[in-house]
Amino acid sequence: MDLELALTTVLAVVVLLLIAAQFTRVPYPILLVLGGLGLALLPPVPDVELDPDLVLIVILPPLLYAAAYFTPLRELRRNVREISALAVGLVLATMVGVALVAHLALGFDWAPAFVLGAIVSPTDPVAATAIARRLGIPGRIVAIVEGESLINDGTALVAYKFAVAAVVTGAFSLLDATGEFFVTVLGGIAFGIVAGAAIAFVRRRIDAPPVEVTIALFSGYFAYLPAEAIGVSGILAAVTVGIYMGRQTSVLTTPTTRIQGEAVWEIVQFLLNSALFVLVGLQLPGILDAIDGDHTGELILDGALIAASVILIRLMWVFPFTYLPRLLIPRDKRGPTPPWRHTLIVAWTGMRGAVSLAAALALPLFVDAGGSFPERDLIIFLSFSVILGTLLLQGFTLPPLIQALGLDDADEVLELEELTARQRAAEAALARLEELTGEDWVMDDTADRVRGAYNYRYRRFSARIDDGDGKSAIYEERSESFQRLTRELLEAQRTVLIRMRDDGDINDDVLRTLERELDLEDSRLEI
Repeated sequence: MDLELALTTVLAVVVLLLIAAQFTRVPYPILLVLGGLGLALLPPVPDVELDPDLVLIVILPPLLYAAAYFTPLRELRRNVREISALAVGLVLATMVGVALVAHLALGFDWAPAFVLGAIVSPTDPVAATAIARRLGIPGRIVAIVEGESLINDGTALVAYKFAVAAVVTGAFSLLDATGEFFVTVLGGIAFGIVAGAAIAFVRRRIDAPPVEVTIALFSGYFAYLPAEAIGVSGILAAVTVGIYMGRQTSVLTTPTTRIQGEAVWEIVQFLLNSALFVLVGLQLPGILDAIDGDHTGELILDGALIAASVILIRLMWVFPFTYLPRLLIPRDKRGPTPPWRHTLIVAWTGMRGAVSLAAALALPLFVDAGGSFPERDLIIFLSFSVILGTLLLQGFTLPPLIQALGLDDADEVLELEELTARQRAAEAALARLEELTGEDWVMDDTADRVRGAYNYRYRRFSARIDDGDGKSAIYEERSESFQRLTRELLEAQRTVLIRMRDDGDINDDVLRTLERELDLEDSRLEI
């Protein structure tokens, strides 16, 4: 009965927090972490111990795959310099900077200090994506933050591997570590491409939406697990296969599969994200118990010091590496200089999450010489402090900071690209219609009706692209009137179908089939 009561309490609180997040500007990851902290203090909820493998093997691969799948490759290419500076340079700078602070201020030996630095160096892909998109940050900032968070986990976990090995064995070779670093990174990317090609080969020969969606859900595992088994970066393999499949899916699948797949991914991502952040919050009592005997006040100050160091190092890195290279590069080869407000948001969007906690919890208990892993419990607590500090401080202050800076998520370039694409698509449809008009199976009245609809669509998008004569407002007014009328008719059909189901004239399967058709027709009214 205690377990049932605990699970009911956790689920109820999670649902209430998710509902609360819809009515506030607070990103739901922050509320869930706080909720987990509060739940951990309730008597019905037992101590929860997060298995590192649950995060690194079970939860992380599909989340990395999904985040990479929905990340535009063009934006990654355009911002490759900024992303590389953050995902590689900043990770290493953070590891070194935190190690210095831990050694000089907290008395850590160098090896465990570098372990701590590696653990807290990467931003969390789940937190970055969830919070950045939730707050309506401009598109280029989202692309940089997401790209960084997808790649820097690979850099950090490779550095973590060598730092832990140095503590456990007492030996470290910079030359060997550098060579293995490049092998691990490049090998992970190469394996992701191979896995993506194999998955595409299989999916190209399947026409069964449930099977294809299931393969998509497993694709992150198909890249991550074998890559880890052969000693290359599973994280970069999962990211690579996600990007690869994101480019291929449009030509591999049917519209029905894509509609179902996106709906499934939206729910899966949301559930996994929610579970992760609640689990992070539930860890605190166990972490505190592990270092019982130390003074709580000193622990809090130590945690605040490391969290502040992580935030400060990011600020000190982002601004110089954004603007100094542009002063050294010839003017004709410079990219556009980003506004300082955008740079500040990138510098302030450095939340840590479950990946860092999983890495801390995965630390060995003993070293080869036979003793305990030095400072293990304190490293875990400090890692949790950084996660909590960055999520709460940066997450809570991002919304008012964005508002104070006057940032707008409206991307006029993307809006123009979308309108141009819609115009060109309508133009292509009209051209194809003219080619097919002479076919026996194309009826004249049908062709006229379709031609009228696409001509209207073409003129509407053309007017929105070039609104010099004010025709766009006229087209929008007519379109809104048409949409309102059509929705009234669709709602009348739904009402009749539901009544027929309630009266027993049709069963639920028939209702769902017809209701889906009406919903798809309704969704198309937006264009």
